[in-house]
Amino acid sequence: MTTPLDALDFDGEPFDVLAWTLALEPDAHPAPSPQPTVTPTPTAVRATGPTSAQLGADPISQLVQQVRSELVAAHLSAMAVQTAWQRQAIGALGHSVPSADSTATLGPTAAPHGPTAADGPSAPNGTTATHGPTAPGRSTAVAEQILAATIDYTPASGLTVSAVPGHPVTFDLPAPATSMNAFKMLARTPITAMDGSALAALARGEIAAVFGPAYDQDGANPEIRLTDGAHGRLVEVLDVEGRGGQWARGRLAATCRIDGPDLAVAATEIGWQAAQVLALRAGLHLCLAGARFQAGEAFELQLSTSVTGPAELVAEVVQIDLLPRPWLRINAEIRSGGAVVARVYGLTLEIREAPGLPIGPAAGGAIPRFFGRRNVFGQRALLGEFHMTHSARGDLGIALGPEFSAYTGRRATRMPNHGLQLCDRVMAVDGERGTLTGGTGHTEYDSPADAWYYAESANASMPNVVYMETSLQSALLLGYFLGATLTAPAEDYSLRNLDGTATVLREVDLRDKTIQQTSRLLDTTVLTGAVLQTFAYELAVDGEPFYAGESLFGFFNARALANQNGLDNGELVPPWLDSQATRPVVRVIDVAARRAAGTGMACASGHLAMLDAIEVVDGGGTYGHGYLRAVRPVGPDDWFFGYHFFMDPVMPGSLGVEAVLQAMQEWAVDTGLAAELEAPEFVVPVGVPLSWRYRGQILSGDAEMTLEVHIKSVERRRGRIRVIGEASVWKPSMRIYELTDVAVELRDAHAEPW
Repeated sequence: MTTPLDALDFDGEPFDVLAWTLALEPDAHPAPSPQPTVTPTPTAVRATGPTSAQLGADPISQLVQQVRSELVAAHLSAMAVQTAWQRQAIGALGHSVPSADSTATLGPTAAPHGPTAADGPSAPNGTTATHGPTAPGRSTAVAEQILAATIDYTPASGLTVSAVPGHPVTFDLPAPATSMNAFKMLARTPITAMDGSALAALARGEIAAVFGPAYDQDGANPEIRLTDGAHGRLVEVLDVEGRGGQWARGRLAATCRIDGPDLAVAATEIGWQAAQVLALRAGLHLCLAGARFQAGEAFELQLSTSVTGPAELVAEVVQIDLLPRPWLRINAEIRSGGAVVARVYGLTLEIREAPGLPIGPAAGGAIPRFFGRRNVFGQRALLGEFHMTHSARGDLGIALGPEFSAYTGRRATRMPNHGLQLCDRVMAVDGERGTLTGGTGHTEYDSPADAWYYAESANASMPNVVYMETSLQSALLLGYFLGATLTAPAEDYSLRNLDGTATVLREVDLRDKTIQQTSRLLDTTVLTGAVLQTFAYELAVDGEPFYAGESLFGFFNARALANQNGLDNGELVPPWLDSQATRPVVRVIDVAARRAAGTGMACASGHLAMLDAIEVVDGGGTYGHGYLRAVRPVGPDDWFFGYHFFMDPVMPGSLGVEAVLQAMQEWAVDTGLAAELEAPEFVVPVGVPLSWRYRGQILSGDAEMTLEVHIKSVERRRGRIRVIGEASVWKPSMRIYELTDVAVELRDAHAEPW
């Protein structure tokens, strides 16, 4: 299938302070959490009455008025019991009831969810949640009315609120986002504040006019717009940030106005508008053409006596994801005159396609319509971040077509997820599903300047692990899309990289750049239990290539994977240091101590900190220029197993290469090479073809990984020093990686190219 890019038409309080247990998926319906035994039990009063159509032009006001009379009666009879219930529950945790304006810390929460299709890797157990203005630090002084509310929104009928007094909504508080699992915004904007005219533009659906051209869809979503409020509305957004708030998923501060006595409706409308602004700024609407805002499950309102006039709002994103459809959940607090008048907990907004619209490829990989995603150049994508996220941890049928739906719940080939997912969009595919030779794929990856790997690398630029991963992921996606595993659809295939050679063609700063990836499928060999594919690939930015290579991939069933014999035909060939008849003198570079002290040139940190100590034999190794060995413990809690791959945890081979490079960088600094330069920094060397062979993988059950490096040469040019070596990596039973011409380079900041 060959398609021009520009013509394509192709994702109550009496509240139970002990239980916040709504599932992470906004459309899930979990069993209720067990409640503390309290006698007597507060009475629940459920609102009943006419439908929205029967209520006429103002269904919100009439419905809430009906609810209010029942609520007040129930409140008067049950308030004492509610207060006792609350105090008993909080007292069981050893905490006093906070005042209206206080921040309550409710101790360790229940263990967060582990890796799921919706949430990815989790934080360790025992996370302490500090409940500030946007979390449930609940207070009887504020809680004059507690409503479990459900909102319904469609552009035709507007906003409808239904409520049940005395029954709080519960859901699990997630751990704050980390640099690795932080939500990647679909578009970026410098806009952090919006006045009344900007909000009015959003109400007209003029999203790109407010946030910039990256948010434009050419009318693909005419119903996506900021809704108006009859009783409450945003007046001005003072500040909005994509990674702010205590959950590090987004925060909005605004002025607002309450225009009527129905505080429940006003708080709902203001919270709903805040969620819409946060969703639009994150670019959630860019996932699906023909989509609209839709309310998720019930949320909770905590209200004081009614007020009118100006107020202040703070809203924070608790959760945000693209699965099963784009959605976010917020907590919010409204203050008037310095006092809290309303809190909103767990308000969920979803982006949903219109009924009957396809949202993924059809059979054969045909693209039935434009799905709504454009790149920064305005070109239509075949598949966007929504589909890539499904390919990593969601529904493969949505990502690639109905032929792949059979893999649901099975170990199947997946893209890496969250921060290791380094392919954002498929722009074009030249080839047909089932034809496994000669296809070409054009994909893209946006590399944000605040990406985790820039902050955690010792390099002045993108680290080698990302060069490798983004190129290899685009290649594997092409082979998978064309149907490599469909040659034997009953098999559960795992993907493994086997061989490759790649070269950096020029130095380039890739921060905030869109990397354009071109992959060509050269050859496919179908064997019993395995499919082998060879690719050539090239990465470019601003129209100029900067990285190129070739690589061999294998799709293997479980039996084929179990038969791997490593690089030495099943024999355990020891590292060079262990094979010496007379053990040479060994010194140790204490990387962990250098990292902790923060002295000298920066070490790799965070997720990229692969080594704590390196053994050195000066003048040792095959070439007599130096020898390095390092051992890294491996355990099932290592971060990369949760990201690579879903249901098939394995350490990326590129991280093994990265560990080798870090050993060489530490050696270069330790031996004084960096001191030869005025302002030294590390870069990936240009023009040195790195070759690798993988014949095994580091699994979560392996106790350790061992690597060695033989320094082959140290070369100097004006303002630059280059170190080249050869390396191997072992798992406990065999040698599994072999690297040729693996290299690091030190340069002065303004040195001429090599």
